Amino acid sequence: MLIGAHVDQTDPAAEARDRGADVVQFFLGDPQSWKAPALPEADLSGLTFFVHSPYVINVASTNNRIRVPSRKILDQHAQAAAGVGARGLVVHGGHVAKGEDPAVGVANWVKTFERMELPLPVLIENTAGGEFAMARRLDAIARLWDAVGHHDNVGFCLDTCHAHAGGEELVGLVERVLAITGRIDLVHLNDSRDAFGSGADRHANVGSGQIDVEALVAVVRAAGAPVVVETPRDGQAADIALLKASV
Repeated sequence: MLIGAHVDQTDPAAEARDRGADVVQFFLGDPQSWKAPALPEADLSGLTFFVHSPYVINVASTNNRIRVPSRKILDQHAQAAAGVGARGLVVHGGHVAKGEDPAVGVANWVKTFERMELPLPVLIENTAGGEFAMARRLDAIARLWDAVGHHDNVGFCLDTCHAHAGGEELVGLVERVLAITGRIDLVHLNDSRDAFGSGADRHANVGSGQIDVEALVAVVRAAGAPVVVETPRDGQAADIALLKASV
């Protein structure tokens, strides 16, 4: 089982060694920017890694000024991530605005995948908040998956902090997700600083937040997928060591 961390893109291999990570994840540029991806200058040969797309992407949006550039940079990041050898590209599920029909957001996801190449697995990640989110709760994920899950290179990334904050119990969560998606390609293993159902996306190191450590370990065991901690940097090595010792 591969267990690692989200790291800086400057030298991911060095960051992996520092943390005892088997796998890493990083951005290709500023996650809050609409700019094209910036390819890392560091040597990535022999490194197992995923790329996380920018946070600004929301292909579900009904706003053309958000949806159209979102599609563009998602495609750019997919091409770039595939080009540097990533195992997958993580993207948040996005949302529609208050009062809008979530079905429109789903339809926008369908159009996105119809219009872009999928040169590597694009992993839709569950999110923590928003009543009009495409992938916060399992019923919404099921609605989205019914529409896009048939694509060979569409996968799923399960974030434990997001699930907890989004109001989904971790006990039995992997089985419930698999019943919908049939696959979990990556686990973002994060504790949560905030309470169950809070909707707050604030990660904590394993054992220092609101989620029972055994529940987190159980997710890792059940998912059988690569694991990336997106926890505060100073505690990542300890998080990885704890998980490796537990599974």
